[in-house]
Amino acid sequence: MARVLITRISSFGDVAMLVPVVFSVAARYPQDRFIVLTRKAFAPLFENLGFNINAVTIDVNNHHKGFWGIFRLLRSVTRYKYTHVADVHDVLRTKIIRFYMSILGKQVAHIDKGRAEKKQMIDSKVVNPPLIPTTERYMEVLEDLGFPAEMVFTNYFELKERSLYPLRAIVTEKKGHWIGIAPFSKHAEKVYPLDKMENVVAKLSQQLDTTLFLFGSGPEERALMEKWAATYSNIIAVSGKLNLENELLLMSYLDLMISMDSANMHLASLVEVPVISIWGATHPHLGFYGFGQDPNNAILSDIECNPCSVFGQVPCYRGDIACLNSISEERILKKVDEVLYSRRRIDNTDEVEQ
Repeated sequence: MARVLITRISSFGDVAMLVPVVFSVAARYPQDRFIVLTRKAFAPLFENLGFNINAVTIDVNNHHKGFWGIFRLLRSVTRYKYTHVADVHDVLRTKIIRFYMSILGKQVAHIDKGRAEKKQMIDSKVVNPPLIPTTERYMEVLEDLGFPAEMVFTNYFELKERSLYPLRAIVTEKKGHWIGIAPFSKHAEKVYPLDKMENVVAKLSQQLDTTLFLFGSGPEERALMEKWAATYSNIIAVSGKLNLENELLLMSYLDLMISMDSANMHLASLVEVPVISIWGATHPHLGFYGFGQDPNNAILSDIECNPCSVFGQVPCYRGDIACLNSISEERILKKVDEVLYSRRRIDNTDEVEQ
C-alpha cells in the first residue's frame, strides 16, 4: 500500500482546485492512501472527501515556523512513513520536504507551474491559446509518481446526503432563486469597485423570489456586508455564521454565484454552481479558471494592459484599475439573467424527461 503525501500549503483557491484531483486519483487507487499537507483552515476540504483521503496540517506561523519549525515538520513527515511525495506547491518548505524524502529513498515529483509561459502571456498580452489549467498540472505530478487517473470528480456532495438542516441558523427552506455574491479578493486589483457592486446588489435585491447570500471574511468585509444586508431587502450575510463545510453546503443550493477571481469561485465550482466571475488584473487563460466553469461566464475588459499579473498582487501602473472600472453594472446584471434563464431551461427539460 502506497502512502502518498501531497503538499499544498496555500492559497485557498489553489488548495480548493486540488480537491477534484485528489478525489479522482484516490478513487482510481482505493488500495492506497493520499494525505494532503495544508493549513488547518483548508483541511476540512479533504476530511470527508473519501475513505482513503485525509489531511495533515502545517502551522507556518508558530509550530512550523523558522529552522526548528522545519525540523519538527520533517520529523513528523518521517513518522508517518510516506512512500511518495507529490509537491504541487513548489515553495521553500515543500522543496525541503521533497528533498529530504528523496534522500530517504522515497519517490518524489513536483509541479511545473509554467512560470515562463505565464510571464510570456503577461508581457505579450496574447492570451490565446489558454495555458494548462492548474488542475491538470496537479494531475501531471501524480502521474509522474505512477498514479495516472481520469478526472471523475463532479460534485463535492455527490456521495453525500444534503440537507438544509445544518444551515438552519440562517435559512430553513429554499424559495425562488438563490444567488451568492462574493465581492472581495485578497488584492485590490481583483476587486470590482464596491460602489458598483453595491449597485448590482441593490438591483438584484429588488427582484421577486430572489435571495442574496453575501460571502466573505475579515472584520471590514463583514461590516460592509452587514451594512448591505441592513440597507437592502432579501439579503443574508454569511460571514462568521457557518463553518467551511456548511458554506459549501449552502453554495450547493445556489442557482448562481457572482465572484471575483478568488477562492469563492473555486468553492462554488466544487459544487457545480455556475459562477459569473469578474476579472481585473488577472486572466482566466492563465490557468486559474474555476473547475468545470463555462468560459462564457467570465466577465473581463478588453483593455490593452490586461493581464498585468498572474495573481493580482502587482499594483495598477495606471493607478485607476481601468480593467475593473470599465465593466458596467448592466453587463453583470445581463449575464445574471442569461445564466438564470439557462438554468430554468435545463430544469424544465429535466422535468419533461422525467
